[in-house]
Amino acid sequence: MQKRQIFDQVTDMEKQIGELYEQLGDLKGKLRDLLEENHRLAMENHHLRNRLDGLESDPETSGEELTKMPSEGYDNLARLYEEGFHICNLEFGSPRRNEDCMFCLDFLSKKK
Repeated sequence: MQKRQIFDQVTDMEKQIGELYEQLGDLKGKLRDLLEENHRLAMENHHLRNRLDGLESDPETSGEELTKMPSEGYDNLARLYEEGFHICNLEFGSPRRNEDCMFCLDFLSKKK
């Protein structure tokens, strides 16, 4: 009887370890998603601060000049969209998962 109990305990521990390993995998996936989002937001924040600093240093810049996009920048955004990434302000830089985004398409149509 004692050997059977030990075997049952080992089997139970093995099940628990498997469940813990699964939970650890889920947590690792969530952590990866959070780190990616944090990095994306930090980059966006950095770019926005640079743009804001540029606006503050040049007070004579008109609103019309700010909305103009050089053709090279537009081409780069169009290329990014074709490569499968969002270029809209809602999901910028995240993968599109093989579907069109109406916000990205609207953005592209405004700049043409």
